[in-house]
Amino acid sequence: MSIAQAMCTLFKMDVMLGDHHLDTDDIRIALYTDAATLNATTDGYITAGQVANGGGYTTGGERLTFTSPVVAVAENGTSGVFDADDPEWTDATFTANGALIYNKTLGDATSNAKGAIAVLAFGGNFTVAGGTFKIVFPAPTANNAIVRID
Repeated sequence: MSIAQAMCTLFKMDVMLGDHHLDTDDIRIALYTDAATLNATTDGYITAGQVANGGGYTTGGERLTFTSPVVAVAENGTSGVFDADDPEWTDATFTANGALIYNKTLGDATSNAKGAIAVLAFGGNFTVAGGTFKIVFPAPTANNAIVRID
């Protein structure tokens, strides 16, 4: 199994179709172990290989929030960028190898076949034991934003 950092291919197409509204949709981030397979071809939220429920983590992940002056969607130079507050899990005890940013609004009660936005590969296992697990998003600039379209 492997996790490869990528903007999901279906997301690129869905943006052209107007399916995503990153400023108002329910955008989430889920954590995965090294047993997961996530890459550019990931189309939607998946449960296989996700960090187990418990130990400070809830399957399905956390909703990404946006606090001023953080802006969900903005222009930066000639790029469109997305940003959110840095997600964190407190009182956490688990190991994660990567994450999936996805749009829960595009799924339904029986299918999450769409909605994948980006895969984050941590480059190895990161373990927390009774502490805070935090993902620090880079600055929302044309060269650094966690999700950007150039």
